Amino acid sequence: MKQPLPPMVNLDSDAIRRIREEKRLTQLYVAKVVGVTTDTVSRWENNRYPSIKRENALRLAEALEIPVGDILEKGTAPTAPDQGADVVPEEPAGEKGSPLLRRIVALVFFAFVAVAVTVFFWGRQDELALDRFSAQRLLPNYAAPETVIPVRIRLMADTTAKGFILREHFPRGWKMVEASPPPSSLDNEAGVARWIIKPGEERPRVVYRLKVDATADVGSQARFSGEIVVSPTGRSLSVPTNGDKVLKVAPIIWADLDGDGVIDDGEMLEASDTYDEMRGVHMDWDILEKIWDAGGYRWDAEEVRFIPERPAAPNASSPLTP
Repeated sequence: MKQPLPPMVNLDSDAIRRIREEKRLTQLYVAKVVGVTTDTVSRWENNRYPSIKRENALRLAEALEIPVGDILEKGTAPTAPDQGADVVPEEPAGEKGSPLLRRIVALVFFAFVAVAVTVFFWGRQDELALDRFSAQRLLPNYAAPETVIPVRIRLMADTTAKGFILREHFPRGWKMVEASPPPSSLDNEAGVARWIIKPGEERPRVVYRLKVDATADVGSQARFSGEIVVSPTGRSLSVPTNGDKVLKVAPIIWADLDGDGVIDDGEMLEASDTYDEMRGVHMDWDILEKIWDAGGYRWDAEEVRFIPERPAAPNASSPLTP
């Protein structure tokens, strides 16, 4: 079992700066997560505050998404307990040996029970706290190379006492072009976006528009992942994002749910609901109306766009001859 950190710990300033830069995080983002100013983060990185409180060290590790030990100065260790307080005096062998042994066994047993009960209720407390946080991602079934698709993440979270971080991983090479709200941190190269949701902030969803990589292979699958990071009991815990995780790269417009080259009435209604949820970002509704009116569409790979087109009529069967 890991020993708890002492009230004050020593920071490895070089490690803090290196890890933050490797993860492409700004000092402003780290400062918001920890709850300090950017000047304080700068002082930590320049070793002007070599020692900080344990709580700030834990929040700093949470912001950098690493174990807290990675940012502590080598040799930093919890204060050792007083060795003289619990030393059991050595007793001579004989009749007193047996009662002493029983006493030690009893103490060890009760200590084990106490630890087990504490761990159980601590874990249960975390489970109850995490039940108040969840996220569900909604993706289209298809995405064409170099087009832009809508992504929605519905949030169900109790932010009355605790805020949280929403972290989203999208395919490398794809670019987030717009989001509502704007991400607190965005690394388009690595395909990672983060949003800080503050305590008391009403945020039913996060939405964004994603541009598909022009070199994405048609027929391949693109995968998404994400999580909510929260500290309900002082420890950093994560809740995976549920919902859609995979879509197929194909020359099919995002609103065509079954990929049949037609946007029917039902799919148009679904697209309308998506537009309502995508408030705060710019979506092209006109192209869907034109495709809906035309009855179908085709993909123009050279111009990288969908062209409204009436589907070809099926071949009429030859009349029967008498």
